[in-house]
Amino acid sequence: MASTACFIIVSRNDIPIYEAEVGSAVKKEEAAHQHQFILHAALDIVQDLAWTTSAMFLKAVDRFNDLVVSVYVTAGHTRLMLLHDSRNEDGIKSFFQEVHELYIKILLNPLYLPGSRITSSHFDTKVRALARKYL
Repeated sequence: MASTACFIIVSRNDIPIYEAEVGSAVKKEEAAHQHQFILHAALDIVQDLAWTTSAMFLKAVDRFNDLVVSVYVTAGHTRLMLLHDSRNEDGIKSFFQEVHELYIKILLNPLYLPGSRITSSHFDTKVRALARKYL
């Protein structure tokens, strides 16, 4: 697992619907805010790149010091964003693909309102398990 990793799902309306610190590094309040800031700053780059390619996995779209922002854009323009310091591109792509499958299962739930926060503890547990497996 990467020592630093922050995962976020952003809806098509630029509203964060899921956030998780999935790294093994010691979690500090200011570091969490810095990670959120870096990920949100990369949204403009992601929006420009999403319209220029048909690929869903956009790889590394932005860098900050030794941290890299990798992005996966769904067909509905929901962005799955990962801030990490690892170089395991295949693992990151597999992580995104499996989280995308979990996200689709959430969307298929008739009690879930698309665009609202994902509060499912089952979803959170699965995402963290996938992060341990692939990152």
